[in-house]
Amino acid sequence: MYRFLIHLVNPILTLINGPAQVKHKENLPDGNYILVAPHRTWMDPVLLAIAAYPKEFSFMAKEELFDTRFNNWFLRKLHAFPVNRKHPGMSAIKKPVKLLKDSDLSTIIFPTGSRYSNQLKGGALLIAKLANVPLVPAVYQGPLSFGQLWSRKKRRIAFGQPIELDRHQRLTDDYQHQVEQQLQQAFDDLDHELDPSFKYVMPPKPKNDNF
Repeated sequence: MYRFLIHLVNPILTLINGPAQVKHKENLPDGNYILVAPHRTWMDPVLLAIAAYPKEFSFMAKEELFDTRFNNWFLRKLHAFPVNRKHPGMSAIKKPVKLLKDSDLSTIIFPTGSRYSNQLKGGALLIAKLANVPLVPAVYQGPLSFGQLWSRKKRRIAFGQPIELDRHQRLTDDYQHQVEQQLQQAFDDLDHELDPSFKYVMPPKPKNDNF
């Protein structure tokens, strides 16, 4: 199902918006890794997964999306797994660590956790350390809604150099802050490379959106 949808959705996006510009795909490691990116649109997971194909990814998704039998079946076929976003607990860490260790699936994590925040959180770092995989920074620039895909604004994605965590270094606040700064700098550098004038304007958070 995952591969089928990649081969279905990508030609449709290309027909509507033209081919995506993807830079530095050679930076993607051969083994498993965590792709980390600023969360800018609900389309982020799909667009990043297409750009990194043929590598396949698992995804965290809020548990409310799994509330029907069909949705549950469909999302799991896409390698998604449910997470309680308000009270994530250890399952939000254990599940991706297990997948990274025991399968051929990498994972995509948005360290801000939301399109309505620019503050990095440490979950991706902890998962990377426990699974012993690198973090790969990435950025997306382009249409932020399906309707905007019909405009002339093109989809652009860039992948940065992998960031390897020191296995012997405890994940202290200082070390976490150091890696987060490294990630943020990578995001800034990739954004500047794609478009020096780019500036992401954070949308207002809807009143009924708790995530």
